[in-house]
Amino acid sequence: MEHADQSLELRSINSIRTLAIDAVQKANSGHPGLPLGAAPMAYALWQRHLRHNPRNPHWPDRDRFVLSAGHGSMLLYCLLYLTGYDLTLDDLKAFRQWGSRTPGHPEMHLTPGVEATTGPLGQGVGNAIGMAIAERALAHRFNRPGHVIVDHRTYAIVSDGDMMEGVASEASSLAGHLRLGKLIFLYDSNGVSLDGPTTLAFSREDVGARYAAYGWQVLHVDDGDTDVDAIDAAITEAENDTTRPSMIVVRTTIGYGSPHKHGTSEAHGSPLGVEEVKLTKQALGFDPEKSFFVPDDAMAHFREAVARGAEAETAWTRRFDAYAKAEPELAAEFRRTLAGDLPEGWDRELPRFDPADAQATRQAGGKALNALAKRVPEIIGGDADLSVSTSTALKDAGSFDGQTGAGRNLHFGVREHAMGAITNGIVYHRGLRPFAATFFTFSDYMRPAVRLAALNGLPVVFVWTHDSIGLGEDGPTHQPIEHLMSLRAMPNLAVVRPADANETVEAWRWALTQRTRPVALVLSRQKLPVFERGGGFGQARELMRGAYVLADAPGGTPDVILIATGSEVALAVTARDELARSGVGARVVSMPCWEAFLEQDDAYRDDVLPPAVAARVSVEAGVTFGWERWIGAHGIAIGVDRYGASAPGEIVLREYGFTAAHVADAARESLARARG
Repeated sequence: MEHADQSLELRSINSIRTLAIDAVQKANSGHPGLPLGAAPMAYALWQRHLRHNPRNPHWPDRDRFVLSAGHGSMLLYCLLYLTGYDLTLDDLKAFRQWGSRTPGHPEMHLTPGVEATTGPLGQGVGNAIGMAIAERALAHRFNRPGHVIVDHRTYAIVSDGDMMEGVASEASSLAGHLRLGKLIFLYDSNGVSLDGPTTLAFSREDVGARYAAYGWQVLHVDDGDTDVDAIDAAITEAENDTTRPSMIVVRTTIGYGSPHKHGTSEAHGSPLGVEEVKLTKQALGFDPEKSFFVPDDAMAHFREAVARGAEAETAWTRRFDAYAKAEPELAAEFRRTLAGDLPEGWDRELPRFDPADAQATRQAGGKALNALAKRVPEIIGGDADLSVSTSTALKDAGSFDGQTGAGRNLHFGVREHAMGAITNGIVYHRGLRPFAATFFTFSDYMRPAVRLAALNGLPVVFVWTHDSIGLGEDGPTHQPIEHLMSLRAMPNLAVVRPADANETVEAWRWALTQRTRPVALVLSRQKLPVFERGGGFGQARELMRGAYVLADAPGGTPDVILIATGSEVALAVTARDELARSGVGARVVSMPCWEAFLEQDDAYRDDVLPPAVAARVSVEAGVTFGWERWIGAHGIAIGVDRYGASAPGEIVLREYGFTAAHVADAARESLARARG
């Protein structure tokens, strides 16, 4: 690509800098230091290397760019505005304001051109690695000799803060292992964090040496403040090495150009101040009295990206048209997967289980997953070194190879933090339906990524097994107690705890239909009975409604309602039978998914849980907090409000009160309360 003259490049770089500090100052909130220091590397990447089309942010074969250092969001917003995305100067002026498209940290669903929602440091590192994995997997599936339609790179700007976060270390270690050669990080190494110099807590580590040990190519630019050509040369060298990911350590000065705050934490997380903004503009050769000003030639230079992007996409479209003629079925599949549509007959081979097929829901889940994977080739995923326990290995699908993209089983190793962030990145990329699996108690390690998946409506399927004290001998460190409720508190996350093998199949079927939220499948270690559907038992397909009447009281008019989830549903059924023998009519409601039940209309919810029936008992092997929503003032919640114990699972459950007799006694007590 032909380069502009140096004076024009400098004015362009300084336009990024001055726009950023003006926006932060107008908002009286934000992080001016990173845009001031990182503008040259951003310019070099976006103007000389990044293949993107500002007028079509979703062009499939564009390069991906992640600003992992999301606190420097104004750097990205300035780049988007200047290069011609659907972002206006007024949007920059509305930075961090109510209803604006320029929030404090980049949000994928809100701002055109933002590829990933970043801010929690380290998450963007994992997201970028997930994007690089997706590119390789799609290239392997769709490219054919003479017809290459998936061929792009993933770039990220990362910060000192990212490098301190453990999730970045986990994810980068895996990227090195996978040899993701089309992944390039630019590390804004400025030696300053919010509290002061990074030497306060980050003084002995050589980040470049660490990445070299991970198996990355490591390059260095000593002057990231002014030497655009050196940055450009390093990016080119990184692009030329396709055998491993690359880390470019770029030495910069935070707050570059600010006479009194450069190189200090004062430039990190607070506006420079009105007078310091003027002095900084003056130091950068701009009129200190002009705000949100971009020289005409600099604007024209940036807007060359529009024509370049259109040309790049047009060339790709020609290639795709030729590909569609040569490989019409593959081309149709490519369009389908990018649109997120499921193939015809995708759920045709899902298994069905009989009462003789008692099994853990983790085992049933593995069978359902494998049946789906045969008909939905975009399913890809893995586990945190636990597939033998989670039953999530895709049979005959091979292990993912980061060089070729072959294989659909992702071996994350013992890296739950990274697994969540990487899986989100795969969804951000589009074209694949990923899952991630581990023990339920270790969902704690994944919470930041799960929260971001929910915030952004990413249809990840999180598979969490060994769901309660029923897992037994591993004891309280591995027995989840508060996890169900804490995850139910997360907006836009659907938490599903199926009661038997057939509910588990339906949970997987329902999960794949969800396009705007993640789904958590919470599955048992221990065997559970399979209910005889029909003949008095509700159909498993009703799981999609969140709760349903599994077994009703004689005559359909219950005295008491037993509400349960997961393994405790069978216990409630046994208690129902015991109550019937003493003349108490009990209805058993299986409630696998609170979120789906809350989405039903009032009439359905009242039909399942008649308001007139005040005697209610909830049965769930987790904390009782929250169950008052469903059981009311006269209800009794049977649960676990302390930590677990190490013993065989059936003994632990018994000692914690999970017996049919206890449930029946609680039902009688609730009935007595309701009757006054």
